[in-house]
Amino acid sequence: MTGALVLLLVFASLLGLAIGSFLNVVVYRVPAGRSLTPDSACPKCGTAIRKRDNIPVLSWLLLRGRCRGCHEPISARYPLVEAGTAVAFLLVTARFGPAVLDAATATDAVAGAIELVAFLVLTAVSIALALIDLDTKRLPNAIVVPTLIAGTVLLAAAALVRGDLVALAGAALGGAGLFVLYLVLALVSRGGMGMGDVKLAAVLGLYLGFLGWGNLLVGAFAAFVFGGVFGLALMLIRRAGRRSAIPFGPWMILGAWLGIFAGELLARSYFDAVGVG
Repeated sequence: MTGALVLLLVFASLLGLAIGSFLNVVVYRVPAGRSLTPDSACPKCGTAIRKRDNIPVLSWLLLRGRCRGCHEPISARYPLVEAGTAVAFLLVTARFGPAVLDAATATDAVAGAIELVAFLVLTAVSIALALIDLDTKRLPNAIVVPTLIAGTVLLAAAALVRGDLVALAGAALGGAGLFVLYLVLALVSRGGMGMGDVKLAAVLGLYLGFLGWGNLLVGAFAAFVFGGVFGLALMLIRRAGRRSAIPFGPWMILGAWLGIFAGELLARSYFDAVGVG
């Protein structure tokens, strides 16, 4: 591992900590329709959180998980989201960062940098949407739609700078294909799948299609595997029935990230095993 990559990974991790702190605000306020701009405050006593108490992870540890003003417990989810986002940013940068640092030309480096930014945006959004869907069984348009626009712009820019029309076409077809698939499923299921899932499918299909058909196929299929296993587990422990509403967004997101990191390898291994290719 080169020194440049180490520095990039450290920067990505620190950025992830800061973004994770912001995501805690997003997850709490967006579903409630509240603005993101006011400073954070204790929901119990209303005391504004001081800057020294707003350092990701560290402040929670120093305060022993309690508000400085009223000593109300602060959920451990806050530092976990911050730390988890830092780890996620590190992993995504390890996946896409070398394309920037090892690029043969300046043009390829610029394209790789745009691509890295695009997938870091998806990383942050994935964490926020997964938590919101688990909490509220909703995937807010206020997050999904801007992500679709940002992802389209960034991935199209990366493909055009690199001159990779195959990736550009793959992104367009992947986004449109998963959107249509989930729209049909939503119509057939009559409420079993929401329009938030349909819009999220367009976002995930865009990113997966950009990487390749193997990534797209694995990412799309894995979502149903993960969701099915989770639903079956809930039924076995009698926490849900056959008609229970189960948030599917987190499993779509988890499946997509499996496709991003290992889709090409898994698809190739499968086709080699069945003698196709």
